[in-house]
Amino acid sequence: MNATPEKPAAAKKAVTKKAVTKTAAAKKAVAKKATAATEQAPAKKTAARKTAPAKKATAKKATAKKTAKTAAGQAPAKKAAARKPESRVAMVRRARRINRELAELYPYAHPELDFTNPFELLVATVLSAQTTDLRVNQTTPRLFAVCPTPEDMAAMPPEKLEELIRPTGFFRAKTKSLIGLSAALRDRFGGEVPGRLEDLVTLPGVGRKTANVVLGNAFGVPGITVDTHFGRLARRFGWTTAEDAEKVEADVAEIFPKSEWTMLSHRVVFHGRRVCHSRKPACGACAIAPLCPAYGEGEMDPEKAKKLLKYELGGQPGQRLKPPADYPGQPAPPMAPPVAAS
Repeated sequence: MNATPEKPAAAKKAVTKKAVTKTAAAKKAVAKKATAATEQAPAKKTAARKTAPAKKATAKKATAKKTAKTAAGQAPAKKAAARKPESRVAMVRRARRINRELAELYPYAHPELDFTNPFELLVATVLSAQTTDLRVNQTTPRLFAVCPTPEDMAAMPPEKLEELIRPTGFFRAKTKSLIGLSAALRDRFGGEVPGRLEDLVTLPGVGRKTANVVLGNAFGVPGITVDTHFGRLARRFGWTTAEDAEKVEADVAEIFPKSEWTMLSHRVVFHGRRVCHSRKPACGACAIAPLCPAYGEGEMDPEKAKKLLKYELGGQPGQRLKPPADYPGQPAPPMAPPVAAS
């Protein structure tokens, strides 16, 4: 009777032991998993740490490369796109628009040499080589007072003529040219300045530039005057790539109608003297900057650029002692008399 109830107790004990063992095994498995997870975490963190500096280094390298490109003068993508090659038609349209803009900016553009007749303009233009129009204008009043005609100038003793034109520089070479062209006018053209290009260029010291100045301003014959200012701006505007004056003239003549040639010359030269200087253009104060492929070569800051403006735009006297009535600036002062020796 006592042995019978012992069986269930033993079975119960076996079941309990088995459950305890299973629980212990489960706890052990959980602990093992936790340990494995703990061991993997630092590894992942280390990998992340290794990747971060690598990414940072790559980004730094890319930035350095971009900076180096900018320093080397490589334009950004947008700027490069803005300077893509334009068609001939687009260039001509832009060039003519520049001419219209310059006409609005300088409605008073004019030849900046003082003269009252074709002979005076011819002489003044020859004297203007390698000097300023202002210096010529300050020199010619005395010169024309002494020899107002070709006959008078041809008969002038070289030493006396040299002394009169000395302030313009290169006075010996210029004296030779003036006496030679005056004698040619007296002997071959009856003392009159011819009104044809082919005749003018036969005179000593007279090339196409001088001939076009005289034809355009004394005879009303259209001509393109390619001086240093005109050539520089024609290249900056993308009208030509030529350095030779005759080639520049030919290239520009194909872009503009003949009726515009003389006034175009004045406007471009005016802009070159006042704004688009050789060494430091006043880009930040330039009215035609949006149309200029060379925009950015000069001073970009508007306030600093304003200080670079010359003549009437800069509030200074012009180059002519007797400017046209519509000139908005001040007349240039005459040459100061020489200081007497004490």
